[in-house]
Amino acid sequence: MSGSELAVGDEVVVDVGPVAHGGHCIARHEGRVLFVRHTLPGERVRARITEGGAGDRFLRADAVAVEGAAPGRVSAPCPYAGPGRCGGCDFQHADLATQRDLKTAVVREQFARLARLDVDVTVEPVPGDADGLRWRTRTEFAVDADGRPGMRLHRSHAILPVDDCLIAAPPVAAALSGRYAGCSAIDVVAPSVGGAVVVELPLVPGKSVPSVVESVRSARLDREFTVSARGFWQVHPGAASAFVDAALDVLDPRPGETALDLYSGVGVFTAALAQAVGERGRVVAVEADEEASTHAKANLTAYPWTVPVRARVDDFFGVARPKRRGPGPRRAGKPAARHPLAPPSADLVLLDPPRTGAGREVLVAVAALRPRAIAYVACDPAALARDTTYLRELGYELSDLRAFDAFPMTHHVECVAGFATVV
Repeated sequence: MSGSELAVGDEVVVDVGPVAHGGHCIARHEGRVLFVRHTLPGERVRARITEGGAGDRFLRADAVAVEGAAPGRVSAPCPYAGPGRCGGCDFQHADLATQRDLKTAVVREQFARLARLDVDVTVEPVPGDADGLRWRTRTEFAVDADGRPGMRLHRSHAILPVDDCLIAAPPVAAALSGRYAGCSAIDVVAPSVGGAVVVELPLVPGKSVPSVVESVRSARLDREFTVSARGFWQVHPGAASAFVDAALDVLDPRPGETALDLYSGVGVFTAALAQAVGERGRVVAVEADEEASTHAKANLTAYPWTVPVRARVDDFFGVARPKRRGPGPRRAGKPAARHPLAPPSADLVLLDPPRTGAGREVLVAVAALRPRAIAYVACDPAALARDTTYLRELGYELSDLRAFDAFPMTHHVECVAGFATVV
């Protein structure tokens, strides 16, 4: 069958090439590019087309049979993993060392392609992770029409009921034994302090979401934080501590300095910076989410030299919002007035933006502060690599880069990058 004739349901035998960003590997058949899940580089597999057709730039496929296995392949520990099943994990068919090799290759490839940099980085485990299982302390499970919780199939709204999730912490997985009539989903949280919390979705109007207590125990910070059960917190129990230490190692904050913590959430990095710069210093924390900002103010009362600001980061700097995505005209938002608490300069800037990254306009504003060091915490290596290009254009070079396997069994990887002014 020629590559141009391939359609959903067809099967072809292909030789698998390198891993790509997104949890799949690249293969080719008669000139057509296939993104194939459930395989490893160097394998020969029978691939079933799952998405795409004539005229598409590429096709998606599942490896439904392995004719030549690569070193590092293992039997998936989870019975729900595999072609046509749960879409939550990407790499259960690989041992942990191989998973980290794959993620290392992705980070290096993204920097080579998007930032034109050859980076020497190796994905490292998060402390406390022994086997890549039972680590996830926050999970949203879909709920089917019969009230059974489960996971969605890959790139689908269809729900696969499950009675266990091997990457979920035991208190989170225990919620799968319940029934949740009238819900579309449940958020389950196993916080650092106290028992598990289940939040049924959609939320009942007027009913508040409970708060939980999470802790950071690291060389740079040792304290607890209050956060909404549905708010942002790192899902791996060792991640927040690892990222705090890595980011502050990059910045090396000194007493009396002024620091800016952008996309600051409930104030974890803010607190660590505040301890380091001391009472003679100043830390401005910028967060758009109302609930997170409220929690940050309470979490930071021990540091009166911190200034929590509720604002979008682009609005804080008075720059235009990114162009709206989706149908209709793509017009950039009107610039807001620069926030009166935005400092004219800063010694240090820490960014922990959403998956899409900070973007050029925000980084132009950051560079205008002329910080001596910038730390960038990123959950998407592609966005980080693009923003690295912008920072290099603005006079900052990549000085440090670490990558962490904070999401074992999935393709996700967290990076902490450092940037310093070009001498």
